[in-house]
Amino acid sequence: MSRLGVWFMRLLAWLPLSWVRGLGWLLGRALYALVRSRRRVVETNLALCFPQQDAAARRALARATFVRFAQSWLDRGWLWHAPRDVVARRVVLAGAVQELDGDAPTILFCPHFFGLDAAATGIALRIPRRYTSIYTPQADPVVDEWIKAGRLRFGDCRVFHRSTGVKEIVASLRAGEVFYLLPDMDFGAQDSLFVPFFGVPAATLPSVPRFARLGRAKVVPVLPRLTPTGYTIELLPAWQDYPTADVADDTAAMNRRLEGYIATMPDQYWWVHKRFKTRPPGSPSVY
Repeated sequence: MSRLGVWFMRLLAWLPLSWVRGLGWLLGRALYALVRSRRRVVETNLALCFPQQDAAARRALARATFVRFAQSWLDRGWLWHAPRDVVARRVVLAGAVQELDGDAPTILFCPHFFGLDAAATGIALRIPRRYTSIYTPQADPVVDEWIKAGRLRFGDCRVFHRSTGVKEIVASLRAGEVFYLLPDMDFGAQDSLFVPFFGVPAATLPSVPRFARLGRAKVVPVLPRLTPTGYTIELLPAWQDYPTADVADDTAAMNRRLEGYIATMPDQYWWVHKRFKTRPPGSPSVY
């Protein structure tokens, strides 16, 4: 079944983008209707983060989230298998691209928007610098091989395992490699700090400020936006006066900035993840 799935994704690479997005719309609506457990996760996240919205507005946002999730997943077919010129035409790099000039130590802060793989592809296609990222192996070896090959398709990239030590990552930063970092998930209580995310205490890794300080690196946000013609990958100017001497404040500031980014495209954030699974001591589960 895994090999059949990879074959199907390869086939999608040759279809018009409008067909792929149409299939994604159908799949997303079906998933919203059928996968009730994950729908409850999305609806719980939205209720916690957007209590000011009424239930009908949150349901509409949840349906849109499932559609965007499915469309972005099927887009990996052409991102990872279509000819290079097709990918380059559909993935547009915009904004403060000059932040990647030279060899200054740089952390790309890419939150978990659905276009995160498109962002990595667009940057690798156009920026002649070596970059690194952290990769979590998949349980299925066929899927694992497919995802890793897709993410390493373009550019000069290497991936660290999540268990890789801090020293190796810091050394790569100081050597001028760009570090593509996605730290905005719930990775458990170990090494995490509880800081607000939309006003709710969320277990958050302080990896951005710590790597920025140790690697003497600037932090450049990357916002991938799914569009009718593909993706626009917007690089924002590097954060000023960051990090400070207070890791907890810096981690909270990261979440505050992320809230602003999400506000510009709330249907494209990874609400399917149990962001509040890890709770402060004594707090009940929200799921």
